Amino acid sequence: MKTIGLTGTNGSGKGAAAEYFISKGYSSYSLSDVIREELNKDGLEPTRDNLIRKGNELRSLGGADFLAQQVMKKVEGKAVIDSIRNPEEVRFLKSKKNFILLAIDADVELRYERVKKRGRDESAATLQEFIEKEDEEKTTNPTQQQLHTCLEMADFTVLNEGSLEDLYNKLEKFL
Repeated sequence: MKTIGLTGTNGSGKGAAAEYFISKGYSSYSLSDVIREELNKDGLEPTRDNLIRKGNELRSLGGADFLAQQVMKKVEGKAVIDSIRNPEEVRFLKSKKNFILLAIDADVELRYERVKKRGRDESAATLQEFIEKEDEEKTTNPTQQQLHTCLEMADFTVLNEGSLEDLYNKLEKFL
């Protein structure tokens, strides 16, 4: 069975891509769900800042591929896995049979507008703050987010700057 991993910038359309694959019969998993569970245990809100901090903490304690290992324990059949943000997560998942990694990206200004419409706590009230927050996800620390490296490690990159239908048409070939 095929497993499709999703990595990408904030607001690029990873969630929409996951929804597309779910509509095609894929089960869905997110590395961020592991983090959300831990935040819930700690009584903390799943804000973007808390997710980043806790995810880095979990990677530091359990190894850079800890989140991917936890999710793969649950995966059965064809699946889509979202929120891949560390190269060791990519390496671990690529070691599994029939895994491909898709990078989803779009222009930063378009992504910022999408994020504003979501209405979640993104810790960025301006485009400049959005860019600065995104830079926090581009470290070289082995146990933290290295989103730029994950994008480079992708098997395919999907540019999502059009309609939802355009995105779905681009994703169809990966089924």
